Amino acid sequence: MDYVTTNRIGARRNRRAGVEDRWLKNDKTPSTLYGQGKRWRARYVDANGVERSAGNFDRKVDAQAALAEIVAAIQAGRHVAPRAGSITVAAQYERWWSSQAHTSVKTAGTRASAWAVHVEPRWGRRYLSDLDTESVRAWVASMHKQEIGPTTIENAYGVLRMVLASAVEARRLPSNPCEGVKLPRRKHSDRSYLSHVQVQQLADAIEWMPIVVLFLSYTGLRWGEMAALRPRDFDMPRRRVDINRAVTEANGLVWGNPKDHERRSVPFPAALIDDLEALMAHKGRDDLVFTNSRGGLLRVSNYRPRYFAAAVTACQKDDSSFPTITPHDLRHTAASLAVSAGANVLGVQRMLGHAKASMTLDVYSDLFDSDLDAVAGALDVAIQRSRENPADKLRTKQETAPSD
Repeated sequence: MDYVTTNRIGARRNRRAGVEDRWLKNDKTPSTLYGQGKRWRARYVDANGVERSAGNFDRKVDAQAALAEIVAAIQAGRHVAPRAGSITVAAQYERWWSSQAHTSVKTAGTRASAWAVHVEPRWGRRYLSDLDTESVRAWVASMHKQEIGPTTIENAYGVLRMVLASAVEARRLPSNPCEGVKLPRRKHSDRSYLSHVQVQQLADAIEWMPIVVLFLSYTGLRWGEMAALRPRDFDMPRRRVDINRAVTEANGLVWGNPKDHERRSVPFPAALIDDLEALMAHKGRDDLVFTNSRGGLLRVSNYRPRYFAAAVTACQKDDSSFPTITPHDLRHTAASLAVSAGANVLGVQRMLGHAKASMTLDVYSDLFDSDLDAVAGALDVAIQRSRENPADKLRTKQETAPSD
């Protein structure tokens, strides 16, 4: 037998790690196991100082290779002890869920629903160690065949991925079986934008508080951000509104920070000043600006079916080209009107509260197509000018000439 002695918990507890010959004793005489089973056994000491078997092998070189791989994994902090993955996905979900107190109520509700409807029935009783990338890929494919929407699949897959990631962190899995699984592509529907005329048409058709349509269409605020506004948030001389909080309808009302915790200052056009001042007349600094008929919180769940949808229908009767939209679509309209007025990507990003300009481009890339036309036009002007002005030609030649 050849092995190395490893001391993990002091001199009193020495552990063996190495490759053992099961068939021959140290003096090379046959053991009681001679000729039985595989000859070579690999042993190692785990990160907790516990001696474990890495299995039996026909060839010594295979046992040594397996042992070396395990030792390297232990040193790198990637080793998963035997039976560490012998807990169910449901048990790991409970452990992961208990650490998600930081998520918003709305996000928590979405994840809980995805787990209950799509993840738990398929994976809840399975052991962590039973999962592999192929089975996860087959699960995603089966949901797609059932014509489950891409967004729903993303939510379900996302929950499973996060649960298994927590298992990797806890060293119950060596890697995440969700990695490398491709999801169905979203089918982006055509986004509806209102023109200035259509915005006014919709506002005129609203029976209650038409300023809501105008304000959302020209600021791009989310409904929860608008509904939470107080007079103290408005700077009328500068025509700015500070977005410091938001309210969400999710199992009741939840007050908190804006989405992505992005506090920002948003401009609004002077054309809205009179309506806003009338709305805030006789209100205290901390009262709600936009309220229902009883003076309470203006909820989209009530406003949309009672006033907004009826106004859209009325507009469509008068104008067959008027699009079918929701209150949230007014946010898209705000982006469109801002871009058409000359706003650049960074300006639209700040107005909408996107975390990054790349997000704004991803969502509204179609709005900036005219920018590409402008780039080509500017290049044409520069080219024509250089051809017409010899001085420009000479300067360009000197600038591009190689130096000695």
